[in-house]
Amino acid sequence: MEREFSKKGESRGEGKDSGVPENRFKSGKKTDLGETIIDYKNAYLLKRFITDRGKINPARITRLSAAQQRKLATAIKRARHIALIPYCSAHHGMKND
Repeated sequence: MEREFSKKGESRGEGKDSGVPENRFKSGKKTDLGETIIDYKNAYLLKRFITDRGKINPARITRLSAAQQRKLATAIKRARHIALIPYCSAHHGMKND
């Protein structure tokens, strides 16, 4: 009664029709910082890597290397601490009474 699988990996839900994307990365242009230095004082650059809710985008979305992602996260946290960028864009769901 054991089911036979025709493709390798199909048993784990990785077949063509399983709904699991073959490429996890976001398609589109690759983030190229080039010679740009990631610094906490460059708020314009840091805002590009933050969602509208204030979360730091993951490396699979930003397409940065691991070292660049660590520097970015540290710079964002420092900029938030000294109020160059907000912790969140707005308080969603809160009413002003």
